[in-house]
Amino acid sequence: MECKVKWTGNGMSFLAETGSNHLIAMDGATEGGGRNLAPRPMEMLLAGTGGCTAFDVVMILKKGRHAITGCEVSLDAERAETEPKVFTRIHFHFVLSGKKLNPEAVARAIELSKDKYCSASIMLGKTAEITHDFEIIEA
Repeated sequence: MECKVKWTGNGMSFLAETGSNHLIAMDGATEGGGRNLAPRPMEMLLAGTGGCTAFDVVMILKKGRHAITGCEVSLDAERAETEPKVFTRIHFHFVLSGKKLNPEAVARAIELSKDKYCSASIMLGKTAEITHDFEIIEA
């Protein structure tokens, strides 16, 4: 996996080019010299973690032939007060929709993502307390 990040030369704006040839803009807050035109790098890390675990949960439920029609995960995180300002707590709240989704199967999919498949949350779990909960909406 590869990624190149280049400073645009304008404030604190950066442009990342991923190994799959996608571009991602990042910027800083105005008080840090940025122009607030794009997500912060740490927001990207949090978003990537949410995407990683949501991908796992959907894939696990689909492979188990569960009738999942939607998956949304909200992440609420806290960071350390001092440098390095690592994540110290992250809570994942999943909202899954489908037809007759089994709560035990959903809980198992989330646990498998947390403990085995989601490399992003497993890495962040080295510094952060990771918690999860979920709700199911009948479609």
